Amino acid sequence: MKILIVEDEEVAARGLERLLRELLGKKISSLHVEKGLLGSQCFLQENPIDLLFLDLNLDGDFGFDLLKESSAASFITIITSGNTAEAIRAFEYGVLDFVPKPISRERLEKALKKYFSNSGQNQTKYIGIKEDHHLKLIPTKEILYIEADDKKVKLYQKNGKIVSHYKSLELLSKILPGNFKRIHRSYIVNQRYINQILVSPGGSYQVELVTGIKLKMGRNYYKDLKATLYAKVS
Repeated sequence: MKILIVEDEEVAARGLERLLRELLGKKISSLHVEKGLLGSQCFLQENPIDLLFLDLNLDGDFGFDLLKESSAASFITIITSGNTAEAIRAFEYGVLDFVPKPISRERLEKALKKYFSNSGQNQTKYIGIKEDHHLKLIPTKEILYIEADDKKVKLYQKNGKIVSHYKSLELLSKILPGNFKRIHRSYIVNQRYINQILVSPGGSYQVELVTGIKLKMGRNYYKDLKATLYAKVS
């Protein structure tokens, strides 16, 4: 794992680094610390990472500027801050977790366990994309489905637009709200736009969206999705 800590308090940064090394050990291939917003942005332009630990208050700069940019990036973000009032807003931009200061070993361990699982229960309201070097935030409620595209994904929107995003399908599944369901190794669908499940005589499955689009569905996902849709109707 390649980790970046963005923290302007030296004691807090050292403490977080120590805990991460204790909890992750040899899983860490690199761990870097930046104190400010500009240095962090420059580092991220030149160095790929897997996990970002971000403080929201950086010596006068506002960490939300970096948080919005990270929503379009390929890595996962965990907020570490004493400003718990900003937790709900931070989750809107696709953070995995909010670990309040002072950081305890137990709370950090819980956040890391969340990283290594697929919770799919976050309150993410926006997915960031970059178009012509500009950041654009797409409301998750406007997304019909998401398709794997090598190490990236394609987001299919209600308005018919298709855009690319740099997180993989696996990483997005960690931060998307619970109404997004995996139906295939290549697809995640917004449950709110599912019209019906189609079962062919040969035993193959498809999900039909309200737009008429039909997507292939994996047999292993059929039972869970059927139960979810039935519970929604009942």
